[in-house]
Amino acid sequence: MSSSSGGHGIGMTSARTRERLVQRLAAGGIHNEAVLERIRAVPRHLFIDEALASRAYEDSALPIGLGQTISQPYIVALMTQALLDGSGARRLEKVLEVGTGCGYQTAVLAPLVGQLFTIERLAGLQRAARQRLAGLGLGNVRFRHGDGFEGWPGQAPFDGILVTAAPADVPPALVEQLAPGGRLVIPVGPAGNQELLRISRHAGGVEREHLSWVSFVPLLEGKG
Repeated sequence: MSSSSGGHGIGMTSARTRERLVQRLAAGGIHNEAVLERIRAVPRHLFIDEALASRAYEDSALPIGLGQTISQPYIVALMTQALLDGSGARRLEKVLEVGTGCGYQTAVLAPLVGQLFTIERLAGLQRAARQRLAGLGLGNVRFRHGDGFEGWPGQAPFDGILVTAAPADVPPALVEQLAPGGRLVIPVGPAGNQELLRISRHAGGVEREHLSWVSFVPLLEGKG
């Protein structure tokens, strides 16, 4: 990318590089216009270290410290689209995000839903994400420092749940916290062999749908 790691360079080139990224995602199968507009609007360079800012609008995952990464924009868009598609005109009023991380996925998703509840097990990451998101004026996000395997029982049920790290198996608590008709988008499996799933809850049970093969950091229990 031609953008500089300095703030001035990013300001001059980010609109062009973001548009190039959006076009690449659309060509790759991201068709939800609201999702593409959020990718266009969210300043991804604010969610990564300044030393990596020149790579902010590449379609690649980048390290954010503490063994975590900011997800590839295509995957952020794919997961957001998978969560929203199928709801028709019905807005997802309550959504749970497991794994706030740096807050980029949170920023993309928040304006597209009624209320977004987000959990992060690492207190340092959560504090930094909260500051970034406050600067973007996102007023419908509630934060929790906790264990993502447990979900957020006090706020359940949720119309949608999106998980940004991969457990070995789907945590039962998350399925239980889905509202009827709700959807869970989650990567599952060991490192190097993870499947991105959309799990829909119906009166007759749950339906699992394969979306893609992916590579995520592991979802860990507890909090730090």
